[in-house]
Amino acid sequence: MTSACGGGVGRTGGAEVSTEGLPEWLDPLVQVSETIRPQQLSRFLPPQEGGRQSAVLVLFGEGERGPELLLLERAGTLRSHAGQPSFPGGALDPEDGDPADGGPVRAALREAEEETGLDPSGVQVFGVLPRLYIPVSDFVVTPVLGWWREPSAIGPVDPRETARVFTVPVAELTDPRNRATAVHPSGHQGPVFSVGNAVVWGFTAGVIDRLLHYAGWERPWDRERQVPVDWRG
Repeated sequence: MTSACGGGVGRTGGAEVSTEGLPEWLDPLVQVSETIRPQQLSRFLPPQEGGRQSAVLVLFGEGERGPELLLLERAGTLRSHAGQPSFPGGALDPEDGDPADGGPVRAALREAEEETGLDPSGVQVFGVLPRLYIPVSDFVVTPVLGWWREPSAIGPVDPRETARVFTVPVAELTDPRNRATAVHPSGHQGPVFSVGNAVVWGFTAGVIDRLLHYAGWERPWDRERQVPVDWRG
């Protein structure tokens, strides 16, 4: 079934963003992308100046178990966020253009292709979220929402950067048994998901947590259960 939202094609700084022909289950995320404020997504907001401009692709598809989300595991040898599951993405390159002129959309699609091998022509970008901040790496991150309209083969393109590429059913992310509050050795606390053989925490888990909440997909879970960041549910 296609979306009941009033679909349309627009441009976010010169890059096409379209809500036409989306499945109905994505309607709540369309609404989120149009109304959410940065403070609702994270307490870490970009500084007025500086920061490394980057973007991630939050890509939803349809799998055997229903809606699913594309993630990758970063190589353990990387300097930043080594070994962590994350969204595809990275820093803006000069060819992506200005951050205020469609650069994040182009960067998210380019990085996803470079990291996972997916065909960006099969991805329909339907929303762009407010910029967020990762203090530990000084990244100013724009999450780009996409619908995997025409799935393509995926896998690590460069093992030096990506250890593996995988999809996670949204049903597993919303399962209360797979959720807890992670306590980092530094003392920082945040949501964590134990799905399959992956432990998703940090920035990626924070974005997933907020999207599930504001899309109305969240199921009640025990927020008092505290676990280490390497927790396996």
